[in-house]
Amino acid sequence: MLDALVVTGQTSDFPRISIVHADRENVAAALERLTGLALVWESSTGLRPLSAVPDALIGAGSRVRPFSAAGDPADAERRLALLSPRARALLEHLDNGGGEGTTGGARTGLSPEQAETPVEELLAHQLLVARDRTTVLLPGEVAVALRGGHTTAEPVDVVPPLATSDRDAALIDRGAAGAAFETVRRIELLLDLWSTEPPTVLRAGGLGVRDLKAAAAYLQVSEPTAALLVEVAFAADLLAAGPNHEGDPCWLPSDAFDGWCGQPVEQRWERIARAWLQSARMPALIGSRDPVGKARNALVPDLASVFASEARRMTLAELAGLEPGQVLATGTGVPSLVARVAWQRPRRPRFRDDLVVGTLEEAATLGVSGLGGLARHGRALLDDEDAAAVLAPLLPSPVDHVLLQADLTAVAPGPLEAGLARRVQLVADVESRGGATVYRFTPTSVRRAFDSGWTSGEVHSFIAEISRTPVPQPLTYLVDDTARTFGNIRVGMAEAFLRADDTAALAELLHHPKAASLGLRQIAPTVLVSSTPVDILLPRLRDLGVAPVVESPDGTVRVARRDVQRCRTPRSRRADGLTIAREQAHVAQVVTAIRAGDRAAASRPVVPAGTVSSPSSSLAALRAAIETRSPVWIGYVDNHGTSSERIIDPVRVEGGHLTAYDHRSDDIRSFAVHRITAVRAVDRRG
Repeated sequence: MLDALVVTGQTSDFPRISIVHADRENVAAALERLTGLALVWESSTGLRPLSAVPDALIGAGSRVRPFSAAGDPADAERRLALLSPRARALLEHLDNGGGEGTTGGARTGLSPEQAETPVEELLAHQLLVARDRTTVLLPGEVAVALRGGHTTAEPVDVVPPLATSDRDAALIDRGAAGAAFETVRRIELLLDLWSTEPPTVLRAGGLGVRDLKAAAAYLQVSEPTAALLVEVAFAADLLAAGPNHEGDPCWLPSDAFDGWCGQPVEQRWERIARAWLQSARMPALIGSRDPVGKARNALVPDLASVFASEARRMTLAELAGLEPGQVLATGTGVPSLVARVAWQRPRRPRFRDDLVVGTLEEAATLGVSGLGGLARHGRALLDDEDAAAVLAPLLPSPVDHVLLQADLTAVAPGPLEAGLARRVQLVADVESRGGATVYRFTPTSVRRAFDSGWTSGEVHSFIAEISRTPVPQPLTYLVDDTARTFGNIRVGMAEAFLRADDTAALAELLHHPKAASLGLRQIAPTVLVSSTPVDILLPRLRDLGVAPVVESPDGTVRVARRDVQRCRTPRSRRADGLTIAREQAHVAQVVTAIRAGDRAAASRPVVPAGTVSSPSSSLAALRAAIETRSPVWIGYVDNHGTSSERIIDPVRVEGGHLTAYDHRSDDIRSFAVHRITAVRAVDRRG
């Protein structure tokens, strides 16, 4: 309707409104809504759009331009009938391309008989208007004639249909629940890793490409999926930028991460899913190029838009509008949904389609939807209901045991309890994930438990405790063999020293062909010294098949466990009581300032323009107010020359400065007396 009003200039009669390709009742309803929104106003000659509307429509990509002077679609249609097929095809191509083109080498001022090219023919029939020597525009009346007398070729009041197919609703819920569980598990794994090996924050902010690739490889997912998980953790305040041990800025789990890990899976999922739904971040654009050709990184500050949250809700609302058991059809469902959202919001930015497609992919990854349809817990999330309660029955129950096998593997027949899973991952490596997780025991994994302070007895006891099957003999031998070689060589500072009760082990190491670069020298049958620093010596010894431990100055074994790092949750993104109190205090301060301004305006003295009180008269009035303890109105000019009016309660005057309680700032302030332009007593009741 706005397009039609801009094209025709003004209209209130239905014959001219008929250029809108829609039902008359819908046209009337649209006119009523536009009038209610004050985008259209009724003048004595008809309805008119606001003066800013045409520029806003053209700037938003409107394909219809206003009529030219004395433009008439009927006359334009008559001239169109005289065109050759090539000229008409060029005109339709120009219409589809936005209505603007270049003349190239075409001549102007010719008659239709003299035209030799399609462009010259269009110019001769006055179907194009020259904007300058090289640019031509398609007038509105010609565009309307090309489209059969309408502003659009297709009806605009017909909602684009969604391409759907049938799918079992229970299957949709189960598929989405499995994805939700995987999302929670992967975020926990990633943040556990970054607790000890945090990635650095880029100088311009964000996460480096190498760190994102490493995270994707660790989680065994694609890079876009890893980027989504990182962004969701950031939106849920589980990840933030903070200093590491050396003070360098890194991406670290926040202090809220530990509390999140202790919650049930369904509550953990609801927190991250709700943060994703409300976030202004756009993970779908990570890896794409910005207007200057630079790749967009994850967690960069400018990867946000006010339209992101709206696009997510609109996309999920369309899925929620499908009948139970219906999902988007494979291949055609996504384009139909993009067309539906575009019909609802035709003036949204160009990347709106990317947001819709990205929302569908992100919802499937996070477990909000499954198999192209919105799950029941996804509907509850969209309706701001208790989504965790809906999701809980669909999740597998956590288990507290594993099944040991003779090939040094352990199978968890379901999701392990959070605390148990972390302990199992300390003593064994994850070999495969899925409905049943497979762990493999290796000398390296067992030595990792020893490095963390476990003893061989504790490892044996833990394995026997969590297993529902007998402990295989090969696993017992593996733990004992690793414990037998673990710590028999102790490293100190010489730069480093090595000592062992087993002289044969030291002799073997001393004469090892690959140990020449370590700078080893024997100073006693059971002691070697090295010129290599300890932090370099330890990994090199392990590469040679030795399992050393670090010895502290008192001779005890130093546990080489990495410290878990955390950072504080950003205050600006934490909706706690302190934040609410600050907001309330800020609102109260604003209200106080407004009331003080109204009171100052009501107390303004009526004086001739340019009249200014002298400092002596101002001092006299201020001293009188101090003695009577009465408020006064003052005019004041600050250091920048800005004039203001204030209501104050004077306290004292000394050294050329006035100390008073300022009603506007609700605080004690100091004013320079020579900058006070006027003073007037104020009624206490005012």
